[in-house]
Amino acid sequence: MKRRSLKGTTGRLAMVGSARSMAGVALLGAIAAALLLAACSPDSDSAPTPAPGVTTTIDTVDGTVRVTNSGTPPEWRLTRVTSIGPESLSGTGSPDEFGRIYDVALGPDDAVFVADGMNSEVRVFGIDGVHRRTFGRDGEGPGEFARLYSVAWLGDRLLALDSQQGRISEFSAEGELLGQRRIQGGLSGGPGFVRFWRVGADEAYHVTLTSVPGRSWEFVGVDSRGETGDTLLQLEGPNSPSVHCEHGGYIHFFGIPFATKLVQRPGPGGAMYSAMTGDYRIAVTRANGDTVRVIERSLPAEPISDEEWSEGNSDYMALRDSLPFIVCDPLRPPRPEAKPFIEAIDIGYDGTLWVEVIREAGNRWDVFDPEGRLLGSMPAPTERRSVTPPAIGTDHVLTVRRGDFDLDYVDVWRIEREGVR
Repeated sequence: MKRRSLKGTTGRLAMVGSARSMAGVALLGAIAAALLLAACSPDSDSAPTPAPGVTTTIDTVDGTVRVTNSGTPPEWRLTRVTSIGPESLSGTGSPDEFGRIYDVALGPDDAVFVADGMNSEVRVFGIDGVHRRTFGRDGEGPGEFARLYSVAWLGDRLLALDSQQGRISEFSAEGELLGQRRIQGGLSGGPGFVRFWRVGADEAYHVTLTSVPGRSWEFVGVDSRGETGDTLLQLEGPNSPSVHCEHGGYIHFFGIPFATKLVQRPGPGGAMYSAMTGDYRIAVTRANGDTVRVIERSLPAEPISDEEWSEGNSDYMALRDSLPFIVCDPLRPPRPEAKPFIEAIDIGYDGTLWVEVIREAGNRWDVFDPEGRLLGSMPAPTERRSVTPPAIGTDHVLTVRRGDFDLDYVDVWRIEREGVR
């Protein structure tokens, strides 16, 4: 096996967990097995400029590229440019008084597109927070929405997803309706799942029900002109493990604190990026199940204190104490060996991989280049809605938070990079 080591670089991809965290997940376990093969081949001799403080080792094992990052990456930061939202509950119906934000997107000319699902409108601002225009309304006619779930700027137009009505509408930057296309209708769910998953300048995915036996969802590729023909099955794995209790005809669910789960999202090149959160390991797989790349970062595990474990189970234990004959499964939530590493993964508009890392000092975003080399790390914004994924542009990031009076706000952040030449 030939190995190339680079001082300083990044990595991105969807992960495969260790044998411990992958137990019972046969599909992802098959991906992990590919890493054990001994046949190796050298990577390309051309190496990008490494990031200071990071050592990246790249191996190729029987066609699967394994990228391992260690060291301390350059410290990047986010500087808030503006917050789009009302300073007070004025009741004037101004454009920055949103009903409920389902999605945000960046577009040309520093445009910020906001999908207001409650008002069935697309509201457009600049990154300076100045309102430019609003288009769309509630209804079933052309350019109208029954439920505006998501927006994405692809190619030369804005795509607006109305999965309840089964339609994607196409708009110009000025809000002119350019056309519409039919998709499977009647779908509903959280805005973090029923949405566009942008993977390139002119490509995204959205979810739909699949006819594959034993599977529920698949991701369908679209671009500015229609479907791309790419489809990716949603991977099967643990998702938010919980305790469920039954008493008097009622069922109660309690999440297991710090439990490992599967996170995934479509990525560039017809690939799925996935990670078991209990390990810092991300794998990218093709539609046929082949693993083409695995990206890792060496970080120390953080223990779970007795106080944290008790606090995480406080609601469950309070119910148990108040209803001593309640039937719960499992009776005692299994305590993980350590805290998980990964909260979420996402793809930036420039193809970078953004991994939200769970750390006791505060969550961080680690950023990897398309080959899997670690470029930088920064504190993740704390006041934001986790159900609304960020829009990550080349120079700016959009996040959504819930503020006073139960109103939504869009925060515009500028990416300040250190150690980039």
